[in-house]
Amino acid sequence: MEALTRMETRQITGVYGEVSGIPAPVSAYVSQEQLPELRVYTVTAEWSQNDLVRGSRLRYSQQWTLITNSNDQRSIRTVLPPGSCAPVSGELLSGLSPIRGLRAVVRETSDQQLLEIWDSHGLRKCLNLTALNIHGRVYDDAQFGCLSWSECENKLLYVAEKSKNTSTETHDGDSACGKDRSVYCEDWGEALTNKSSSAICVVNLQNGSVSVLQGVPPQVSPGQALWSPGSQSVIFVGWYHEPFRLGLKFCSNRRSGLFRLDLDGHCECLSGDNLSVSCPRLSPDGSTLIYLQGRVFGPHNQCLSLQQLDLKSGKTSTLLDVVNRPNTGEFAGIYEALPSCCWSADSQRVVFSSACRNWKDLFMVDRRSKKVTSLSDSASDLSKVYGSWKLLTVQKDLMVVCCSSPNTPPTLRVGFLPSAGKAVTWQTLQQPVMTFNFHWTILDVTPPSEEDNTHYSGLDFGAVLVKPSHSLYDAKIPLVVFIHGGPHSQFPAEWNSTTAGLAKLGFAVLMVNYRGSTGFGQDSILSLIGQIGSQDVKDVQRAVLTALQGDLALDPKRLAVIGGSHGGFLSCHLVGQYPEFYRACAARNPVINAATLLGTSDIVDWRYTSVGFQYSYDQIPTAEALAAMLEKSPITHAAQIKAPVLLMLGGRDRRVSPHQGLELYKALKSRASPVRLLWFAEDGHSLSRVDTQANCFLNIVLWLNQHL
Repeated sequence: MEALTRMETRQITGVYGEVSGIPAPVSAYVSQEQLPELRVYTVTAEWSQNDLVRGSRLRYSQQWTLITNSNDQRSIRTVLPPGSCAPVSGELLSGLSPIRGLRAVVRETSDQQLLEIWDSHGLRKCLNLTALNIHGRVYDDAQFGCLSWSECENKLLYVAEKSKNTSTETHDGDSACGKDRSVYCEDWGEALTNKSSSAICVVNLQNGSVSVLQGVPPQVSPGQALWSPGSQSVIFVGWYHEPFRLGLKFCSNRRSGLFRLDLDGHCECLSGDNLSVSCPRLSPDGSTLIYLQGRVFGPHNQCLSLQQLDLKSGKTSTLLDVVNRPNTGEFAGIYEALPSCCWSADSQRVVFSSACRNWKDLFMVDRRSKKVTSLSDSASDLSKVYGSWKLLTVQKDLMVVCCSSPNTPPTLRVGFLPSAGKAVTWQTLQQPVMTFNFHWTILDVTPPSEEDNTHYSGLDFGAVLVKPSHSLYDAKIPLVVFIHGGPHSQFPAEWNSTTAGLAKLGFAVLMVNYRGSTGFGQDSILSLIGQIGSQDVKDVQRAVLTALQGDLALDPKRLAVIGGSHGGFLSCHLVGQYPEFYRACAARNPVINAATLLGTSDIVDWRYTSVGFQYSYDQIPTAEALAAMLEKSPITHAAQIKAPVLLMLGGRDRRVSPHQGLELYKALKSRASPVRLLWFAEDGHSLSRVDTQANCFLNIVLWLNQHL
């Protein structure tokens, strides 16, 4: 038996190394050169790749040269072979200047943060930002971070932690926590630990000076900053941190404003009050600023509207509104951040990718007609090769996208924005190193009348079913039900290394987008409020029954359920509410008891909203609210659980305290139910460290093999 386990372990580790080591493009930029007879485009892409030997993620860049036809400069005539991959070591941020192509890099080396400026002759300037001691660490996260060139290319803009020895008076004790280390300093929660009070910093490249801009309102933390036209002022998003900070990661419902700050310290708010805003993007002609806007509180993730601000008149209008309920085949709304470059060269069109039912699609909106067009290969779901299209950048009207499917790892493609009524001619720059012969299909699921939501009647949902090309044992295929967290997120039909690894090892995988997932309209998201633990549980069960009825190759006697966060919450609910149905469960950082989670989560507002209560900062728990939270939690079904449960917990989880999983562990141990707990002391909510992910995959598969 032990020899068999060793052989299993080697096989599982080998498969995981194969699927998790496949690179994915994370960013791209385009430069252009006009020669007498032709136009030459250079596409530089940056990739991320897991290295299990080091237990870390590698970053590298790669470059392609594209030559267009002299008579049709939107038609690519030749793609030259790419150069070899160049490792990108220690880079936190990078940005290319728009005219001279200078490259700015913020790099980390042995606890020092350096700002480097590179040109065609090598390193032109290097500043040791740490030694200057003007501010704390530079922010390199997607929430606050930025690196923006001025029009004259003599100045750079970035965001960093305020210096702790600043004497600036604030409303929340920031100055006090600089003087006394024992004073508590708030931060922005999960994945933003140690980010508390941000500052906008400007580098003057001519004299090498670094300064912190004054005039930011004391009640906001600035981020996502960019130069306004003329570079005499800065536009930024400011998140309100009074009366206290709530977790920002994965939360598009935090009160924030769009601000303009003159270099002399005068600041004005450009957006409305009590809104959530993000992703300001300036048009190439400098006339218009677009940004995303949503509601404050309520669902932590939501359908967003796209606003446009005319910088000359100061008037704001809605370019794309929230989509409450899309018709089949229609655009379903915006649910995610805009890429840093998303404008057409003529400043009339905006390109973005977003969830659309069980897909992620690529869209363009024309400002004149407000018409939205899909730019992916085919409008017909049946003929789509790729289930997911993610825009990396559009510059000089050349789009660079990452495409993938459950059986096709990330693929780099390019195409020019089309003229009216035309389709894009897509060209593949980099095929994945391998593809897989799994079968995948989309399931559309309609709840029966008794499971309909009376307030949001008639909603449907979906799932993605991935099957191995053949059963390893000439028998029915065991089915793993994979549930996304959030709950307001999505499993698009895209490359997923966990799903691919399971399919390669002989499991079918059903990835369920229950009501409340993104991509189905705002009504679907709102329908889950107050219904967690019932509507979402029934939806997953309905999707499983639909898959089993529609595919007789699946084995109804060998079913397992896995998921993280809210997906772990649902996994534990399913084995508790349907104890005879599932044979095994694996849950990562699951919500087990919403009542005991209330005081330990960085997003306390969601703990109220999810069970149907309005939230306000001065909320005091009531017996009624705590009872509702307990009633909707998996812990109430713990005594019924028969399936063996594997728990994987992050010791530094700020979103869902690891004590949640421990609560279920003790409840199951007290009843002699089979349970195993893995504790990752240095990892957070997403269990995203490379070694942790490999460990979790190995243990999940061993658990499934043992109990299925």
